[in-house]
Amino acid sequence: MEFAPILIYIVVSFLLTILLLALSFLFAASNNLSYPEKLSAYECGFDPFDDARSRFDIRFYLVSILFIIFDLEVTFLFPWAVCLESIGFFGFWSMMLFLWILTIGFIYEWKKGALEWE
Repeated sequence: MEFAPILIYIVVSFLLTILLLALSFLFAASNNLSYPEKLSAYECGFDPFDDARSRFDIRFYLVSILFIIFDLEVTFLFPWAVCLESIGFFGFWSMMLFLWILTIGFIYEWKKGALEWE
């Protein structure tokens, strides 16, 4: 059973997730939303109960795109690392090319100032 480590990883992750969610519901303080701080703008910079079609800063899109890019990178790296021995040099250099392209994109966004907040 060659996929046993991956299955164990998935089961442990699922059980840990369920445990942490149960503990947060068990020990969380039940506060109502009567405090004005809870209804104020938090990370996104706009009122949470406002019109959904309102404009907001493009930098939030750029940060989310960067997150998706690097999240996908990690998603591709895990199975690649598991089967690296069987795919040989072609698979290794294919992933190096993929990582190089992502690095170039990251440097481009960095040089354009997409990661700087005012």
